[in-house]
Amino acid sequence: MLENKNIAFLGAGSMAESMISGVITAEKMPAHQIYVTNKSNADRLDDLHSKYGVNAFPQHELPFEQIDLFIMAMKPKGAEEALLAIKDKIKPDQVILSVMAGITTEFMEKHLNAGQQVVRVMPNTSSMIQESATAVVAGEHVTMGHVKLVTELLECMGQVYLIEEEQMDIFTGLAGSGPAYFYYLMENMERVGVDNGLDEDMVRKIIAQTIYGAAKMVLKQGEAPASLRGKVTSPNGTTASGVGALMKFNGSEAISQAVLHAAKRSKEITKELEGIIATP
Repeated sequence: MLENKNIAFLGAGSMAESMISGVITAEKMPAHQIYVTNKSNADRLDDLHSKYGVNAFPQHELPFEQIDLFIMAMKPKGAEEALLAIKDKIKPDQVILSVMAGITTEFMEKHLNAGQQVVRVMPNTSSMIQESATAVVAGEHVTMGHVKLVTELLECMGQVYLIEEEQMDIFTGLAGSGPAYFYYLMENMERVGVDNGLDEDMVRKIIAQTIYGAAKMVLKQGEAPASLRGKVTSPNGTTASGVGALMKFNGSEAISQAVLHAAKRSKEITKELEGIIATP
């Protein structure tokens, strides 16, 4: 579907670049069908044009009528201004996709003309290597054809999951913030390995491969993590001793609270942004 479509990034930061890189790397569409613009940083636009060959120029030069999908990738505080700026330049059959944290589909629909198609997405930082777990929330007026178009685009960055708006906060706690939990785990495992005589570079690779292998087992085998854990945990063995220590020191509670606290903060950020934007 993407081969005959034009997409435009409103915002040229790291997330926009990750998405541009993913689309170009996946060879889903040629660079000349990708447009990127920002508020004022001409040097950044020149850089993206040089790196990827995409069209890059100020927003007032953007050929709005030729764009099928607009991707809003600016800071959330600029959402209202950006939406109002394009409101009367777009048509209902053009899709507005937002990667802005905390900005709901309802907020976007409120600031655009009636019937406008909007989609909210939440990727994570692994999009940089095309391994993101990305959530998609479809607005009230989006057609299934356009949901498929958005999904195909986002699959250039990894796996895509269609969820409801009210599930976005818990998704953020699990996947949006999730990579950091594993980095924290790896950080501490690495420290123990180094403290006990292993080379730092080697132990880092050992831990990364171990986590990668465990994740791949879940994806390939299709079994529940609890089942896979049971298969490798022999009574009175080393793994049973290690897992027992995790239970003794409340590892389960720590993991649960990490996800729930991140989800709670996601909800708070939405309310804070709505308050800031609503204030004259």
